Amino acid sequence: MHFLDQAKIFVRSGDGGPGAVSFRREKFIEYGGPNGGNGGKGGDIVFEAVAGLNTLIDFRYTQHFRAPRGKGGAGSNMTGAGGEDLIIRVPVGTQVLSEDKEEVLADFTEVGERVVFLRGGDGGRGNASYKTSTNRTPRQHGTGWPCEEMWVWLRLKLLADAGLVGLPNAGKSTFINAVTNAQAKVGAYAFTTTRPQLGVVRHKHQEFVVADIPGLIEGAADGAGIGDRFLGHIERCSVLLHLVDANDKDVAESYRIVRDELEIYGAGLIDKPVIVALNKIDTLDDELIAALSAELEEASGAEVIPISGAAGTGLDWVLDKMLEAIGPSGGMVGPDDEGEDEIAWSPV
Repeated sequence: MHFLDQAKIFVRSGDGGPGAVSFRREKFIEYGGPNGGNGGKGGDIVFEAVAGLNTLIDFRYTQHFRAPRGKGGAGSNMTGAGGEDLIIRVPVGTQVLSEDKEEVLADFTEVGERVVFLRGGDGGRGNASYKTSTNRTPRQHGTGWPCEEMWVWLRLKLLADAGLVGLPNAGKSTFINAVTNAQAKVGAYAFTTTRPQLGVVRHKHQEFVVADIPGLIEGAADGAGIGDRFLGHIERCSVLLHLVDANDKDVAESYRIVRDELEIYGAGLIDKPVIVALNKIDTLDDELIAALSAELEEASGAEVIPISGAAGTGLDWVLDKMLEAIGPSGGMVGPDDEGEDEIAWSPV
């Protein structure tokens, strides 16, 4: 399945149905009078967050959504049928933005959440409703209230408890593969990860979701590399795990580049709790690991955890820190069994 996290669509609710002009013609009934019914209400545009969806790819092929209009009224004071509501199902984590992307119109964070986005027009009045003591045979009627329509952007922000950040080839994909059953692509070249990847970690009878996004390079905010468009997927995270490759020429500079890009992007990412890990230590000796860790601690002002995603070194330590930062309100409690700590995953 292809991953798509932005789509532009056109939505329009239904027009109200016209009222009827009708007069009674029953035999033996004196003074028949008007009996035209009202028109039916047009259908609403309703957005609903559903489980089982994790991409907006369907909206690439279907971009226009129009709810049906209400039916016209009829004689015998019969009201026209209302148009059915058009329900647009979106993944949890989807935001509906204005056409200029400046305003968030709706934000779906829970399964089953529904929002009546555009209301259908009310039906027009039939001529029976215009009858008065001085106007006993009205021939006017309402044509029905018009619909509402607009272009909107859908933007998907994956729901994850923790996010992985770092330069390309910092070992993020190897890490998520090691702690979950995700199967992120791993390669010895930059930008192996080209789309966000989700994985569910199970550790100490608790579960939490980790998001891996493509690596950042200097100038990502200006479009360098893959850019910073995927940073939106970690805006909802409780904690960030910043991985720094121990084989970089200057680990402090590698840390600074990513932090600068997070600050430029904004959205509060720079203020989120961060865990700093020196990755790929399996290729170094203890003395060099200690020196690089000290250098990275000085640059970040935080405790540095030496790990190796490939060898499995230090992973429990990191997961403990992540659980501590996420807190009891974030992760899900898993079954109390004797299995391995990392088993489940959630595909993108």
